[in-house]
Amino acid sequence: MTAYFDNSATTKPCEKAVEKMLFTLRECWGNPSSSHEKGVEAQMLLDSCRKTLADKLSCSPQEIFFTSGGTESNNIAVLGAARAAARSGKKVITGAVEHPSVMRAFDRLESEGFEVIRIGTDRFGRIDLAAMEDALDGSTTLVSVMAVNNELGTVEPTAEIAALIRKKAPRALFHVDAVQAFGKIPLSVRRPAVDLMSVSSHKIHGPKGVGALYVKKGTKLQALSFGGGQESNLRPGTEAMPAIAGFATAVEELTTEKSLKKVTALRDELVENLSKIPGLVINSPVEALPYIVNISLPGYPSETVLNFLSDMDIYVSSGSACSKGHRSHVLTAAGLPAEIIDSSLRISFSRYTTPRELEYLIEGLKRATERIMKR
Repeated sequence: MTAYFDNSATTKPCEKAVEKMLFTLRECWGNPSSSHEKGVEAQMLLDSCRKTLADKLSCSPQEIFFTSGGTESNNIAVLGAARAAARSGKKVITGAVEHPSVMRAFDRLESEGFEVIRIGTDRFGRIDLAAMEDALDGSTTLVSVMAVNNELGTVEPTAEIAALIRKKAPRALFHVDAVQAFGKIPLSVRRPAVDLMSVSSHKIHGPKGVGALYVKKGTKLQALSFGGGQESNLRPGTEAMPAIAGFATAVEELTTEKSLKKVTALRDELVENLSKIPGLVINSPVEALPYIVNISLPGYPSETVLNFLSDMDIYVSSGSACSKGHRSHVLTAAGLPAEIIDSSLRISFSRYTTPRELEYLIEGLKRATERIMKR
């Protein structure tokens, strides 16, 4: 059998999303910018998709902008916000365990003369609130923190960070990378109050190549690209309607609370069984998002175990799919020792994960420790 546990990298598109994409390709294939009937039909579909996303995030449709995915949403949010506010101040703050699309955007800002403060974390990747409070001041123009860590599953204290920003740096914009949180836990741009939020389609059983950025009304962003004025000039270019339609349909198919309950039960069963494997270490905190469990088998290199499991048609990850071939910056920033980092594996669930798949994964991990030890 096949057991897929790399859902934090990407999920299998749900059937309804695939059907909607095919419909859009075959029937509603007009350009939303065209004024004839086919164009109007496509524009109506685009408006409907935008409303679906807005309703899910508790905002207005005018505050939703479609992008090519989480990476582009993060780039537009970080670079666009910081550059737009540069005359007011060039101090920006982020966490030390952010996704590469945020990290590298801040690296670029630093090369442009911005003062970048990177806040450290505890061993579970949880951001240091005291350090955040100390760093915030009246010259801060942007804070960007992820909602859920993509490697450890740690739920970051975004509500507390929002409160600190209001207290210490009320003019600063707050961006939340919610790619790993969207559709998995109840989420709203109102709780905590944020100015910018990034979400992605292919993490919630939608197609790849599409995401969205929430931009609070009145928030100023400097555009990163230029074209025909689509998406209010923030992300110009003909809209990828089949992907957008698939994304919106995947959002409509979400069963957040029901799925969370199911995945929590599977996670708890996994952790109980993992505790019986000698030497195995669980790196994720107890209160982590249950969709992600990060483990280590000290003495067993990640790639060796990953390949062993792959030969059994069991698919896990050795870290973020966007950091392939590199030692995890998340686990490094969290202060974990090299033997833990180099043997780490990320197991990630979806709402379609079955108990039988879980049994096979546990069997595979046990076999891996037994077989590799004998080599």
